[in-house]
Amino acid sequence: MLNRIIDRITDRVLGLPVADDPAPEITRGLRVPMPDGVHLLADRYAPAGLRSGPVVLVRTPYGRGGPMGKLFGETFARHGLQVVLQSTRGTFGSEGEFRPFHLEREDGVATAEWLRAQPWCDGRLATAGASYLGHTQWAVGPYLDPPLEAMCLAVTASEFVTTFYPGGVLAADNMVSWSALIGRQEDPLAGLPNPLQTRRTRRAMEQLPVNGADVAAIGRPVRFLQDVTEHAEPGDDYWGMSDHSAEVAGLTVPVTMSTGWYDLFLRRQLRDFRILQDAGRAPRITIGPWAHSDPGGMRALVQDQLGFLTAQFTGNRTGLHRSPVRIFLQQSGTWLDFDQWPPPATATESHLRPVGGLGETVSGQAAPTPFTYDPADPTPAVGGPLLTGKTKQRDNSEVEARDDVLVFTGEPLAADLDVIGEVAATVFVRTELGYADVYVRLCDVDSGGVSRNVTDGILRLRPGAPEAGEDGVVRAEVELDPTAYRFRRGHRLRVQVAGGAFPRFARNHGTADPVASAVAGKPNRFEVFHDETRPSRITLPVFTP
Repeated sequence: MLNRIIDRITDRVLGLPVADDPAPEITRGLRVPMPDGVHLLADRYAPAGLRSGPVVLVRTPYGRGGPMGKLFGETFARHGLQVVLQSTRGTFGSEGEFRPFHLEREDGVATAEWLRAQPWCDGRLATAGASYLGHTQWAVGPYLDPPLEAMCLAVTASEFVTTFYPGGVLAADNMVSWSALIGRQEDPLAGLPNPLQTRRTRRAMEQLPVNGADVAAIGRPVRFLQDVTEHAEPGDDYWGMSDHSAEVAGLTVPVTMSTGWYDLFLRRQLRDFRILQDAGRAPRITIGPWAHSDPGGMRALVQDQLGFLTAQFTGNRTGLHRSPVRIFLQQSGTWLDFDQWPPPATATESHLRPVGGLGETVSGQAAPTPFTYDPADPTPAVGGPLLTGKTKQRDNSEVEARDDVLVFTGEPLAADLDVIGEVAATVFVRTELGYADVYVRLCDVDSGGVSRNVTDGILRLRPGAPEAGEDGVVRAEVELDPTAYRFRRGHRLRVQVAGGAFPRFARNHGTADPVASAVAGKPNRFEVFHDETRPSRITLPVFTP
């Protein structure tokens, strides 16, 4: 009786119809053989009385019990789906070493072949999951014959490399956070709140050199952090085995996606969506006001994936009648439906003007605006798409008051302004050292003067860049994350330009030293240009209903 009550509460919290069928049948500890002799453990969740049917494969490094088993195992099975939840190599009883991203294709394909040979599988397979569980889907989906019945991809992407190094800069906060999580996830009590460990992990992000942050965070090395810091330099193809982006256009599997405007994989996931869309496929995507691990995003994920899989296996698609693109327009409280991403919009330029202005016109022969970035006192990060900590929108007042942040602010808006789509900035900049990062952030300043971040991006510069002119001025093209945001009447747009955002992005030392081992740094003087010949600007997709 207690289990039935818990199940009903779970369904209500997740926004699902109540499933009153008998409890699913669970077979634990299935040993799945890999080509190299290693065995991976899996649990099978089957609707009561099912003899043979399709299987939803979920491959995870985070364990098969607890919330993972409850959500993807019991809940999916109670609603009619047979699920196999497998621990990836080297995690939670599966044999071998856990080297994130290394053998997921080989292990995933072998698992799919094994499943199709089981008497309780009718040969039809689909995949589900979020984040790393999405990576394990991309590592399998393009390579199976016959193909999958469906892929359900939440807060994930076909390649993670551009998320490891956005704009060529190590995403230190997210990489250290995830390394600390996977490094201690099988420790006793690891799943319980631990403020002391949280503070220790955040302090470890300041560690120099950065490749020692794992020991500083949890007291022992984590192989992933060593890999991600040691292979951060340009031209390093170490992560080639994890990149499945070349296979996206050829994918014929039905795909559903869900993500949030403050998810770290947003930019790459939308690129995957566009590739599928341009290839004539029919993917679906839902984008809400969420960060990576928000409860609201998890609720939307379950609804989306459960409904999509049920439709694919039963042929009943009545619950899927909606537009391919459903997005939440922030600050409007409304959801919008479109036939494509991005929706039609007008590219509108706002120029960075002298003395902190922002407007449509360029300012003649204005002198450049200088600032100095010091890696010993790196410009701090505020909010944004983070795995842990204070994510999403935050008050930017303190960081905007610093001498190492340039602030350009527009006039109060005469009417609401909807920005929906891809955002980019062009910054003409000259730096004293050549080694530098250009960080650009778009903010919403309310009528009370509070500045809150909307979207941002970063780009690493190096001496001899082809974008540099003879006078050393570099045309830096900075890609910001896509957004859907309503700037309210009376609010003002603001653009920040800085030399970093730490510890979200690893500090730039101003030297040629590798990221992994760099310790010493030098202050670096920047000049940002905004005249007629070098008009620094941000380009916004302005949407008109």
